Amino acid sequence: MNAFQYDALQIKEQARLIRRNVIRLNADSPAGGHTGADLSESDILATLYFRILNTDPERTEDPERDIYIQSKGHGVGGLYCCLAQAGYIPEEWLATYQHFNSHLPGHPVRQKTPGIELNTGALGHGLPVAVGLALAAKMSGSKKRIYVLTGDGELAEGSNWEAAMAAAKYGLDNLFVIVDKNKLQLAGLTADIMPLDPLDVKWAAFGFSVSECDGNDVAQLIESLEAMQSRTGAPQVLIAHTIKGKGVSFIEARPEWHHRVPKGDEIIAALEELSHGE
Repeated sequence: MNAFQYDALQIKEQARLIRRNVIRLNADSPAGGHTGADLSESDILATLYFRILNTDPERTEDPERDIYIQSKGHGVGGLYCCLAQAGYIPEEWLATYQHFNSHLPGHPVRQKTPGIELNTGALGHGLPVAVGLALAAKMSGSKKRIYVLTGDGELAEGSNWEAAMAAAKYGLDNLFVIVDKNKLQLAGLTADIMPLDPLDVKWAAFGFSVSECDGNDVAQLIESLEAMQSRTGAPQVLIAHTIKGKGVSFIEARPEWHHRVPKGDEIIAALEELSHGE
């Protein structure tokens, strides 16, 4: 059971606060950040940490806690902001993002940051490790669940599909993959760089039970993720259709914001847009 159990409106507010901190965090970073990816995933992270995951800041070493793996490690800025909101790390740490000897490096590092379960950054690594963890949990009789967030562009890495085959072979219904399908990667459209569609058909062909939703709609995320928990016999994937840069109009769906951060008047404008809920 998640310690928060927030409703959709409460989670939406947490996502707004995460986005505000994303703007500040990236603007203050000496090494930049991945603003677009941080913003697209904010609703997903807020839903997981404030309702879905069976874990909390006091149980980070509990062997029966649910495990969350951020496979799209470049989006760690959004994860740090979520961990601060949920009480895993002090909020004052956010101002040190990517500074020398910070607890918050540019990609997730388990040895540096409370609440981080796996060092990621090289794309395509998170899902294979998640499959191993899910298989180990099955073999040991554990009821814990393994959640992993991938980017859509990340699925061009073949290691994901090798892992998917193994997950289906072993019937890992304790494995939950969430694809942040924001339709952009690096400097362009995912459909132009390496087409994925029909993505639902691909996952189904690899033996997954497939769900889809608007990944920036908290109510849909809650409904989809909770429904997935009751299904058995196969690994689960949720294709979450998102907008890269969601929440800030001049960042939304703009490929140049993959690795760009707001400066000057852009910071003020972004924070103003995020100053209140919709």
